[in-house]
Amino acid sequence: QVQLVDSGGGLVQAGGSLRLSCVASGRTFGSYAMAWFRQAPGKEREFVAAISGSSVSIDYADTVKGRFTISRDYAKNTVYLQMNSLKPEDTAVYYCASSGSRYIGSLMSAYGYWGQGTQVTVSS
Repeated sequence: QVQLVDSGGGLVQAGGSLRLSCVASGRTFGSYAMAWFRQAPGKEREFVAAISGSSVSIDYADTVKGRFTISRDYAKNTVYLQMNSLKPEDTAVYYCASSGSRYIGSLMSAYGYWGQGTQVTVSS
């Protein structure tokens, strides 16, 4: 079992930055991949970024590549999503997720553990 608590959302103007955090517990932190997904109003949940247990492999959605950075802090059992140059279309509820395994990718069904979500609103 993996428990996830995500936080850090808020209201920011276009062009601004936010950092989301996700604290994981329940299993050895470095033994599984982590990811961020988001869901905008009226839309399906979509993949944002993923990072392997060792941080060697990282993947981003094309829509955030070059603006967002995913990272892990092993001392704090925390995964971060640094979001820069935010756009109004980045507005969504952001969820951290864990596959509980080495899987790293965009397939939502592969992630069995989810945080409660944190709202990010980008004003124009």
